[in-house]
Amino acid sequence: MTRTRTAIAGLGMSELGKVYGYTANEFASIAVRNAVTDAGLQLGDLDGLIMSSGISNNVGLDLQGLLGLTDLRVLTYMQGYGSTAAQMVQYAAMAIDAGMAETIAVVWADDPLQPDRGGGAAYASAAGASGWRGMMAAGGLYSANTYYALAARRHMARYGTTHDELGAIAVAQRAWAAMNPLAQMKTPMTLEDYHASRWISEPFHLLDCCLVSNGGIALIITSLDRARDLAQPPVEILGWAQTHPGRVGERNDDFGLVTGAARSGPAALAMAGTSIDEIDVVEVYDCYTYTALVTLEDYGFAPKGEGGAFLAQPGTLGPGGSLAVNTGGGELSSYYMWGMTPLSEAVIQTRGQAGERQVERHDRVLVSGNGGTLDHHATLVLGTI
Repeated sequence: MTRTRTAIAGLGMSELGKVYGYTANEFASIAVRNAVTDAGLQLGDLDGLIMSSGISNNVGLDLQGLLGLTDLRVLTYMQGYGSTAAQMVQYAAMAIDAGMAETIAVVWADDPLQPDRGGGAAYASAAGASGWRGMMAAGGLYSANTYYALAARRHMARYGTTHDELGAIAVAQRAWAAMNPLAQMKTPMTLEDYHASRWISEPFHLLDCCLVSNGGIALIITSLDRARDLAQPPVEILGWAQTHPGRVGERNDDFGLVTGAARSGPAALAMAGTSIDEIDVVEVYDCYTYTALVTLEDYGFAPKGEGGAFLAQPGTLGPGGSLAVNTGGGELSSYYMWGMTPLSEAVIQTRGQAGERQVERHDRVLVSGNGGTLDHHATLVLGTI
C-alpha cells in the first residue's frame, strides 16, 4: 500500500517566556486556535487532538472540552519528555495514513514559571528527592543539570572537548536569537560573557543551560493533498524515527558519548530518501550546549569526538555559517518549549518565513527531540514539495 503523504499545514503559538496568568491548558488552547487560524481552517475541521505537557503536567484530555471539539476520531495524551513533539507528529502522520483521522492538532504547553518562583526552583521541586532519588541526590545527582553535567564531563574527558568549544555554540545561537522577534534573550554575547557567567553544575555555566518558559505551541497535521489547498506553504513530513535505549540510570560504556540520534537519524533519513549531505537546516534539541554538540556528532555532521573543534571553527555556526543550526536561537536563547522549540523553527524555516534569519536553502530540514538524560530520541525530516 502506498503511504499517504502528510504535511504540517498550520503553526500556532501562545505568548512565550515569562508570561503569567494562564494555565498550561489555556496556553495549549490558545496555541491550537492560532494554529487552526494559521492553516485557514476552523476548529470544527479538526477530527484529532494529540497533546502533551512539561513538568507542570497541566494539559489533559479535558483540553477537548476547552476547545469545544466534538466527535474526535483520535484523542490521546503522550509523554516522551523532550522527544514528545517529534513523536506526536509521527503518530499523527501514521494516524492520517491509516485513515483514522484527516486533520489532527498536536500541541505541547507548560506553565512552570510563577511570578514568585524562577525556572530553576520549578525544575528542582519537580525532581523530588525520595527513595532511590534521595540516595542519588545525596551523591550530588539531583537534577537535569547535574545528570547532563556528568554526561558532558564524560565527553570532555574522552575527547578533549573544551569550554571554549561549548561556549562557541552558546554564542552562535545568541547571534541567531538577535534576529528572532520571539526570542527571550537577544543581548549580544561574546565568549568572554559566556566564561563570566556563573557556574550551575560544572562543566556548565549559566549560558550552557537552556531557558525556562511558559507557553504553548501547536501544529496542524493533514494530508499533503489537502495541505496544498490551505493557507500556508505545506511542510511535508518526509521521514521519521525514534529510539529509546532503555538504560535509564544505568552505568554503560557509551553514556555521554553516544545518543539516540546515532540510530534515529539514519533511519529517518532513509525513510525520507535523502542523506545527511542534502540537509540544509538542522534544528536540534539543545537543553545544554553539550546536547547540541553530541547530537550533531551522532547525526554525522562531524566525526565522533571532533564535534567541539569543528563547531568552534570560525564560519561554521551562526548566521552566514556553513552549518545552519538552531536558526531561531534554540532553547539556549530563544524559548524553551521542549521539543516544540526546534520543531517550530523548522516549520518557519521550511516555509521560508523566517525574515531576517531566513536560510537561503531550506528544502530539507532535520529536526531532533531528546528526552530524559539522553534516554529518548526522535528525529523528523521535513521538506518542501
